[in-house]
Amino acid sequence: MKKRVTIQGVAGCYHDAAARSYFSNEEIETIPCDSFQEMFDHLATDASLLAILAIENTIAGSLLQNHELLRKNQTRIIGEYKMRISHTLAALPGQSIDQLTEVNSHPMALRQCEQFLLRHPNMKMIEKFDTAGSAKEIAENNLLGHAAVCGEYAAQLYGLNILERSIETNKRNFTRFLILADPLLAAEIGPDESKINKASIVFTTPHTKG
Repeated sequence: MKKRVTIQGVAGCYHDAAARSYFSNEEIETIPCDSFQEMFDHLATDASLLAILAIENTIAGSLLQNHELLRKNQTRIIGEYKMRISHTLAALPGQSIDQLTEVNSHPMALRQCEQFLLRHPNMKMIEKFDTAGSAKEIAENNLLGHAAVCGEYAAQLYGLNILERSIETNKRNFTRFLILADPLLAAEIGPDESKINKASIVFTTPHTKG
């Protein structure tokens, strides 16, 4: 049976790419969500779903809001995946960098590529909701003069031409993702207990000095 995996973002986003890499030997269906909260809402109403959740980044650090969502919800961690986040500059076929006047992406992605983008002052940086969503918008609306900072998978998915690869300032930019499942499903498809070698613990300290 095909696994269905909820992701934060549209098709082609880094969550989507990470899910397909983690389940590389299986055919999966990804279910886009606008927010991490929406992902957990889906999991709460459909026990057959899985989720992939970014939890830590080497540059941004821990995603604390996702730690809180994990604490509040009754999902189980059944795996993890570490992926290098490498950004591309992508535009409609036939466009050159000199023809670009605007570059769109998630604010974090724009910051991660700031050194490269500042060398091209003809491109005004415009913040958008999502990296892959920026690529999708350019392709669907045939936006000449626009480029997206996105992953290579997103550029290929939406038929954009990659003008530059690996434009991020820090080449050691990795994100750690967790694979989540309902407790009943986790018992069925999760790793064998004899192979588990990592634990995640949540604890509360007294609210006192020291």
